[in-house]
Amino acid sequence: MAEEVCKVCGNQIGAKFWEVIADEHGIDPTGTYHGDSDLQLERINVYFNEATGGRYVPRAVLMDLEPGTMDSVRAGPFGQLFRPDNFVFGQTGAGNNWAKGHYTEGAELIDSVLDVVRKEAEGCDCLQGFQLCHSLGGGTGAGMGTLLISKVREEYPDRIMETFSVIPSPKVSDTVVEPYNAVLSFHQLVENSDESFLLDNEALYDICFRTLKLTTPTYGDLNHLVSAAMSGVTLARHRPAQTATQDCRELPGTVPAAALLLDRLRTADLPGSQPVPLL
Repeated sequence: MAEEVCKVCGNQIGAKFWEVIADEHGIDPTGTYHGDSDLQLERINVYFNEATGGRYVPRAVLMDLEPGTMDSVRAGPFGQLFRPDNFVFGQTGAGNNWAKGHYTEGAELIDSVLDVVRKEAEGCDCLQGFQLCHSLGGGTGAGMGTLLISKVREEYPDRIMETFSVIPSPKVSDTVVEPYNAVLSFHQLVENSDESFLLDNEALYDICFRTLKLTTPTYGDLNHLVSAAMSGVTLARHRPAQTATQDCRELPGTVPAAALLLDRLRTADLPGSQPVPLL
């Protein structure tokens, strides 16, 4: 069975993604299988490791430069699903500064993160690659996220690196340094990732307003849209499929040139008559 290790920098989005994946496989918040079809178990080892007592644990590493998001994930509905040792965090934060995430605070924490990544990778029988969820607007997601990508690329050069990267928008946030963080990150993505799926915050809000008719969208609503798109992209890998690729190592074949690896996502399963671009 080919497995993937998910390193979740966008921890709120990542936690929602794991809720969706767990539900698709019939896994409850304690990691116990309560599904109603053998098909739910057929490729469950792609994203989950079966621990003692038949409990399923995500192949996930969650990292941040401050503990707040870690506490939020732990307190969430599926917080007990994750392996406690796979929460790696600092205490200072990056202050929306790409350089702090990439060169100083992030560089001090990166070895601890890589130790956990190695442990998860060694627990795979046939490692396909790595999937990273992060924001390009913040210091941690952009700065430390791209640092992690480059380090993992050095250590696992023949494994696939796939990212789900949230693009900042001035209409959504008034943090003036977000565009700089994003620009500094794109070079790293082009150099070190095999496929990057870009998710536009502004487009996500448009979907909530125009398609879902929500007057005051919450971050939970946005995370739900992103997790649905992520599930759709990865569906053929963790569920039985006949026509779509079941191996993320085939992804480079869909990229005509190395510099054209930044992808747009479209989904047609939302209410409305037209497919809605997610970025």
